[in-house]
Amino acid sequence: MGETTEATSTDVVLAGYGPVGQAFADRLARDGATLARRHGVRPRVAAVRASAAQCLPGADGSVPPRSQWGPPRPLEETFDRTGARVFVQAVPSSAELRERAAAEAVTALRRGIHVVTATKSHLLTHWRELDEAARTGGSMIRISGATGAALPAGDLSRTSLRGMDCRTIRACPNGTVTFVLDRLAEGDTLSDAIRAARRRGIAEADPSADLSGEDAATKVRLLAALAWGWDPSEVHVRAQPVDESTRRRALDAASRSRRLRAVAVASAAEPRVVHVRLEETEPGDPLHALTGPEKAVVFGCPDAGDVTVSGGRSSPVGAALALVKDTVEVTAPRTGFH
Repeated sequence: MGETTEATSTDVVLAGYGPVGQAFADRLARDGATLARRHGVRPRVAAVRASAAQCLPGADGSVPPRSQWGPPRPLEETFDRTGARVFVQAVPSSAELRERAAAEAVTALRRGIHVVTATKSHLLTHWRELDEAARTGGSMIRISGATGAALPAGDLSRTSLRGMDCRTIRACPNGTVTFVLDRLAEGDTLSDAIRAARRRGIAEADPSADLSGEDAATKVRLLAALAWGWDPSEVHVRAQPVDESTRRRALDAASRSRRLRAVAVASAAEPRVVHVRLEETEPGDPLHALTGPEKAVVFGCPDAGDVTVSGGRSSPVGAALALVKDTVEVTAPRTGFH
């Protein structure tokens, strides 16, 4: 969008103040003037909510130290006090927090407040309920942060491929497992590869969701839901894990100038099924070209040709930027080319 001289201030309620939530609040405080100039909207964090505390940032967006936070207030009261137009969720994607995340998102959507989320758990189980709440309130929900951090695959699935008859989604959306497979191909043991990923800040303390294929399947379930209207809760996952026996396969593939990849696949011809397979990729394949923790998604469109998106940082900053992008998208004025 070209630069504009008028901007609308937009208050945001942020749920979750871990690394992603902090990076999001910091970005809005730092880049507010730039967002206003370029996009005509200036989002501002008006309240931050954690599991046992809440605070109201200063006029400049600065968040006070935790010692100065007060007890959490009812969400509806916080919405009324701030007049928020956007509710941003950066809480962990855990089974323990799923119901609360879903209930809070539904509350916001029914009140006409847009929801922007990097949290995956409730999207997998409450998709239809969230959609119905958004329709009731005339609000929007955006999930870029849950489908690949800074990788804009969600935008392609949701709108950019409309009318192009996308039939397949083939992806390596988990940077951790790609990094681990490349290290195995270089001769590392699985434990050495995981330690290297942790040192780089790529792998979680518990990488089981990455290595099992669960995380890759989750992201493709969500992309398929955006592309074809699937309910993620009805999608069956069939996944091959990365384990100790994978090292031999990775080495064998490398000896033939191929790269072993954990490829998540969904097809419109096989509704509500996502496969995650350990697949040998050849030069020329976009998934073969990935290195380290890079990610990519290939959307198969028979007549338009494959559409590939790759890159996008997998980090708290990458996820926070996805939240910023979605916040701007649901609030910025749309006229002309914009």
